[in-house]
Amino acid sequence: MTTDDFPPPELDKRDWIAGLERGVAVIEAFDDAHPRMTASEAGQRTGMTRTAARRYLLTLQHMGYVAGDGKLFWLTPRVLRLGQSYLESARLPRIVQPFLQRVAAGTHEIAYLSVMDGDEVVYIARNGPNRSMSTGYVLGARVPAQVTAAGMLMLALRSDAERSHWLDTRELAVFTPHTIASKERMKLELARIRAQGWALSEQQLDLNSRGIAVPLRDRHGDLVGALNITMPMGHEGSEDAVARVLPVLRETAQAMRGLL
Repeated sequence: MTTDDFPPPELDKRDWIAGLERGVAVIEAFDDAHPRMTASEAGQRTGMTRTAARRYLLTLQHMGYVAGDGKLFWLTPRVLRLGQSYLESARLPRIVQPFLQRVAAGTHEIAYLSVMDGDEVVYIARNGPNRSMSTGYVLGARVPAQVTAAGMLMLALRSDAERSHWLDTRELAVFTPHTIASKERMKLELARIRAQGWALSEQQLDLNSRGIAVPLRDRHGDLVGALNITMPMGHEGSEDAVARVLPVLRETAQAMRGLL
């Protein structure tokens, strides 16, 4: 599932608040490559003038979402309230949580509910043992879809036209020697995943990480996300891991359909 699956309704110009849109754009302009920015840099990244960007930054600073030293600006932890509001108010993570607990108890692995947002997988629910974060994700973590079992599964289940468009318009980033970097190979892998109905991804993002994912569908059969497990490599082979985990994931996903 991706936000693109739910296009926003047409908005009457009388209802459009340009300032809100631009304020959110300023917040989203900060990332790992731009953790601190001047007003000029923020303006360049958002298509605003320096003066306009500075006004938005100062307003966000007044609200507590941004801090600054007179020249540079950076986000504050208050921004996390926005994501926390979703996790606490959204219906899907609440419904899924007891089922994730069942998966975690049955497999002794970390279980997740994942959805798509653009080109990234977002983990919106989690249950399982605490492990090194090299083999697990915190709630709200965003990971490139092309290198995760959940992301590849949700890409594979798109229509032929949507998959082709995605492949034609994306550059496949390389994270490890095992990352699928060839578009032709990715096309074949997505077709294989679509045919079998589940996905396995190993060492594509992290050399110590393996992921297994199944689709989570609602009572109408529509895809709402992916139920997946992330585990460390080395404890068992791929076939043994799939044989141990896949039946639990499938049974749990099927049991949830009537509630979604």
